[in-house]
Amino acid sequence: MTAYQTVVVGTDGSDSSFRAVERAAAIAADSGATLVITSAYQPRTGRDVERAQDALGADVAYQVVGSAPAEESVRTAAERARRAGATTIDTVVIAGDPAPALAKVVADHNADLLVVGNRGLNTLAGRILGSVPAETARKSTVDVLIVHTT
Repeated sequence: MTAYQTVVVGTDGSDSSFRAVERAAAIAADSGATLVITSAYQPRTGRDVERAQDALGADVAYQVVGSAPAEESVRTAAERARRAGATTIDTVVIAGDPAPALAKVVADHNADLLVVGNRGLNTLAGRILGSVPAETARKSTVDVLIVHTT
């Protein structure tokens, strides 16, 4: 069996998703693979930004709208991945729903393994968006590892 060359892992900034990142990092380290850590986000409208600026002030509103939370998630995940042994790490923040965004990153990076946690958003949004692990496993064109994170 050939070792994996590129491993993609998704994170939403939750502790459970960071456990999936750590498992993916260990696999990447063992294989000498590149680890691509990705986080999807929903773009914010101008109205969302205005509301955040009114409530928080223009100097901090950027931290809660748009891609800023996703950027922070991949930064934190990359730190954890380094501690878990990964040496070659790329990060990608992408607009869109999680499962299609993961599929795009897999295709764009010619990945051969996709790693996701078994639990996604534990919110109304998560129930509306559906199960990311189930959707990625059903539609993926590459191997999928669903890490038991809860």
